[in-house]
Amino acid sequence: MRSPLSHAWLLASLLVSTPLVAQSAAESDVWSSIASLRQRMDSGALTCQALVKQFDGRIARIDQSGPMLHAVIELNPDAGKLADTLDAEHAAGKSPGALHGIPVLLKDNIDTGDRMLTTAGSLALIDAPAPRDAGLVERLRKSGALILGKANLSEWANMRSGHASSGWSARGGQTRNPYVLDRNPCGSSAGSAAAVAAGLVTVAIGSETDGSIICPAASNGIVGIKPTLGLVSRSGIIPISHNQDTAGPIARSVADAAALLSVIAGNDPRDPATSDADKHATDYTKFLDPNGLKGKRIGVVRKLAGAEPNADHVLDQSIALMKAQGAIIIDPVELPHLKDLGDVELTVLLYDLKHDMQAYLATRTGLKVKTLADLIAFNQREAAREMPWFGQELFEQAQAKGPLTDKAYTDALAKAKQLSAKDGIDAALAAHQLDALLAPSWGPAFMTDPVLGDHVVSGDPTVGGASQPAAMAGYPSITVPAGFAHDLPVGIVLFGAKWSEPTLITIAYGFEQHSKVFRAPTFLDTVGGKPQVAASP
Repeated sequence: MRSPLSHAWLLASLLVSTPLVAQSAAESDVWSSIASLRQRMDSGALTCQALVKQFDGRIARIDQSGPMLHAVIELNPDAGKLADTLDAEHAAGKSPGALHGIPVLLKDNIDTGDRMLTTAGSLALIDAPAPRDAGLVERLRKSGALILGKANLSEWANMRSGHASSGWSARGGQTRNPYVLDRNPCGSSAGSAAAVAAGLVTVAIGSETDGSIICPAASNGIVGIKPTLGLVSRSGIIPISHNQDTAGPIARSVADAAALLSVIAGNDPRDPATSDADKHATDYTKFLDPNGLKGKRIGVVRKLAGAEPNADHVLDQSIALMKAQGAIIIDPVELPHLKDLGDVELTVLLYDLKHDMQAYLATRTGLKVKTLADLIAFNQREAAREMPWFGQELFEQAQAKGPLTDKAYTDALAKAKQLSAKDGIDAALAAHQLDALLAPSWGPAFMTDPVLGDHVVSGDPTVGGASQPAAMAGYPSITVPAGFAHDLPVGIVLFGAKWSEPTLITIAYGFEQHSKVFRAPTFLDTVGGKPQVAASP
């Protein structure tokens, strides 16, 4: 486990250039897909142990030194032993599942019942590890995946303060964007996305309440899937809101994201929201159709564009490609009530945070904190380490809320679901018989600024980001890399009806196979600056 970093490190890491780091010849497999890695393992050309050593070496060179991404908050001390076991199983013909031998990083709000900690980036939870694996981790292990470590994140999943710098936690410091180091990786699944983009792991798991998979994946030039609420178990995940939280895959390709989703989707008795998951969970790789755009009806939500010209340019290029591949584009499409979502969403999240945090903390043993009030008090006592850059006003606002029986809460929750789902996404899809809705995922990554916080480009301040409608409705969304602006990745997001993951994956894969946008980062010190790591093969 890495120790917490000093405050001085944060500014120094943003300002100091590092020497060019060469691509190691011993890292030949770090950019490979899940299918390619499995093929090499099946042929005997690669072992899980050898792959783990490649990632360990790259993390040491790029994450913990050199460019110092600080995407990985902790490495699994048992990874070597686990790799030996998986290799022995493979040699004996006992490969247990689709991800056998594939390394996965978990966002540090996902429980593992091992020697690793689960802290949401906070020093308040470092006293003891979780007693049991999260539901999705149980599925990963059953599939043969190797849990390589935990990824850094925006502390408490960006729900401590509206003034925060995304990707910063007291435990892990500031995660940096691997494309341009003084730019932000976006939050809260910052470490998960930066690690995948930088070739530090094959795939990772992030979590989203609103934007925390979509924005980091887009800002780091990769693929992220925010599943339908209830498709993937939330048991053993540090919460914000049971009405919006979900975990999901982060990968360099739609195929890898689909493979990962296929493993983690399904019922879990510990999460009642997943009671219908097995009716919809499937092998999502069946929907990887290179001609998946043909005949699809896609509506462009222009009110979710217009905030940033580079993103709009990439959106228009993407629309042209989709049309060329046979998609039917309806542009623009009205998505009702976009200006009415923000206030009711925040009300719901604040109430849920207080209630759900206490329920989660009750599952942890060996911790001194039991309630949100305890966390607030801890941060006050440890302000020098926990609050050097921003405070905890969202925690305090949540603590002031009453029980979930309050009329203010029940009214806000009902309104949130009505406006985002039935009268929002559902209405827009039905009005034009659409398969999916389309918008820019986000603009190019903003500068990291610990003093002033995130500099999010916003057009109409009364309209939230493109992640908000699907997040509030509990509907799926997927972001795919679509272009670059001044060395910075820009993505597009597709979202649709409840349980429409197969359709979204088909569209996203069809787009990806013809756009072929992904390119490995070279860790520029600043926009137009010098690369700090040689380009990979």
